[in-house]
Amino acid sequence: MTVAIEKPEQPERTEAAEPQAPPKVARKVGRPVVIGAIIVVWLVLFALLRGKQTLSLAVADLTDLHRWINDLNDSIGANRNSNPLFLYFFNEIRLVIDNLVTFVQHLISQPSGGRPVPQIGWLGVVGLAGYVSWALGNWKVALLTVAGFTFFGLQGLWQQSMDTLALILCAVFVALLFAIPLGVWAGLSDRFNRIMTPFLDFMQTMPTFVYLAPLTLFFLIGGASGTIATVIYAAPPTIRITAHAIRNVSRTTVEAADSLGATSRQSLLKVLLPMSKRTVVMGVNQTIMAALAMVTIAALINAPGLGPVVLQALQSLDVGTAFNAGLAIVVMAIVLDRVTTAASAREEHARYARDRFVKWRRPLLGAGAVVALVLVYLSHTYVWAADFPGDGTVGTHIAGAADSVTNWAQDNLSGVTNAFRDAITNGLLNPFQTLLTDSPWWVVGAVLVALAVVLGGWRSGVTTAVCVGLLIGTGVWSDAMTTLASTIVATVLVMVLGIVFGVWMGRSVLADRMIRPTLDAAQVMPPFVYLVPFLALFGATRFTAIVAAIVYGGPVAMKIIADGIRAVPETTVEAATSAGCNTWQIITKVQLPMSRSALTLATNQGLIYVLSMVVVGGLVGAGALGYDVVAGFSQSELYGKGLAAGVAIVLLGVMFDRITQAAARRASA
Repeated sequence: MTVAIEKPEQPERTEAAEPQAPPKVARKVGRPVVIGAIIVVWLVLFALLRGKQTLSLAVADLTDLHRWINDLNDSIGANRNSNPLFLYFFNEIRLVIDNLVTFVQHLISQPSGGRPVPQIGWLGVVGLAGYVSWALGNWKVALLTVAGFTFFGLQGLWQQSMDTLALILCAVFVALLFAIPLGVWAGLSDRFNRIMTPFLDFMQTMPTFVYLAPLTLFFLIGGASGTIATVIYAAPPTIRITAHAIRNVSRTTVEAADSLGATSRQSLLKVLLPMSKRTVVMGVNQTIMAALAMVTIAALINAPGLGPVVLQALQSLDVGTAFNAGLAIVVMAIVLDRVTTAASAREEHARYARDRFVKWRRPLLGAGAVVALVLVYLSHTYVWAADFPGDGTVGTHIAGAADSVTNWAQDNLSGVTNAFRDAITNGLLNPFQTLLTDSPWWVVGAVLVALAVVLGGWRSGVTTAVCVGLLIGTGVWSDAMTTLASTIVATVLVMVLGIVFGVWMGRSVLADRMIRPTLDAAQVMPPFVYLVPFLALFGATRFTAIVAAIVYGGPVAMKIIADGIRAVPETTVEAATSAGCNTWQIITKVQLPMSRSALTLATNQGLIYVLSMVVVGGLVGAGALGYDVVAGFSQSELYGKGLAAGVAIVLLGVMFDRITQAAARRASA
């Protein structure tokens, strides 16, 4: 009998006994990869569909929308004095502003009341300006003001400079009447601040050009429209800064006033406003600078002053005259900036001063007031004190020197400048512009929306989709794409310069001290002025506008990036250094990645500045939307197209602003 012998049971193999493969983790696709894929798809579609459905429009061609706007403009002109809305609202506003501007002009710049000279001649104006600068600031600023105003006369531009000053004074006066109360309200009320913020964002996003066309529809061309446009453009800085100042007053101070029984009005007048005064004056400074920039642009709608001189010189390629008038604008900007800056700091300096002359300030100011009044009387009474002596030979010499330098540069540097211009134009601008303008409109629109979603999120994508749809509706899609190409190329170059100089300034205190004053001075200059030197170097081309835009937008990007680099903790940099990182590795692996939010903010601000300047470049051959707007002012049959181009500029600005702001929030999250 056979006995079955059972084999001992083998222990079952468990899965635990075997080495397990690591679980597969889904890798998240990074944004750069997604952006690269979008661009590749775009290039493929461009190669297949080039030149189809581009929505191109010839310079003289109009769409139904443009014709409708022309008809609306004609209808408004025909019924301006019979329509109740114009008769009792728009015309009244224009009349009030016109009377205000005319009054100030008759006071300091234009003959009035049968007099061959203004009510206050040059000697009185110089005396008053010097005295006000001394009272608000200090004697150094007063000397600068007297020298600056005298320089206007030596240039042969006294009346034009006073016309510009008159427009600035009127615009700033009206702007502050609204801006300071609105700023206080926004500082006290969170709800009102939330309501105002989108409007202020929109007003500050719009390039200066855009304010002009719709205002002429309601207020006609001239000083009134220029002043109203300046008020709209210049008010937001004061509103924002005043609200910020009110919100940053110490809560303990306000609570102490409340505990002592102060009413809301007493708390506002005795605590909040006095403690916010310095910051509010800084807001006034920004409003004055914005007003000066806008007043010069308003020359396009026949606003008087230095702007028309620069505009006519640019259009006739007269670099010498443009440089002389542009220099006057710069001098006025520096004087106004120094006066308001000194005014914001004077009280604090006086509080800590131990100068033995401080106690004599009031008597000296009283004596100065007497001297100023005597000068005003002399300039009102005697022609020799009213008319500026001389024939402006200094201005003639300045213009001649500028022309000589221009001719020398064109004769000796044309090889270098033309090579640089051609390299950027042919190597970067033309290919990108061709990609945008020759791609089907729906491809470009889809790419813009997709990039907006990747960079800023779905809300940015929705905003971009709306802007793209409205851009198509304006009928100037092709010109908008040309402007978009110039803007993006200029912004890329701005960011390259911003990173190079911003990193240098952020890492070196000495470099920051050397470069920052130049950047501050550059930001004071109105956009018009940037065109003059580059017109001399590169001629009337779109590249001139791009270079001017780079110089105009570069300072703000450099300062933001420098501040971001400086904000990186020293301990982090020291840790990287101790780990053996060299300078290049510290910059690229530590400081720039940790400054990502600053880089995004710099891109946002650079884009807005560049867009504004690229459009102004329509005056010197930049074409596209800038040319459409300028042509709309000068040719009535193109008014509708010019207004549509202004709307297109706004849409580009809103689209850029929303995408970059959303990207900045993502970067800082």
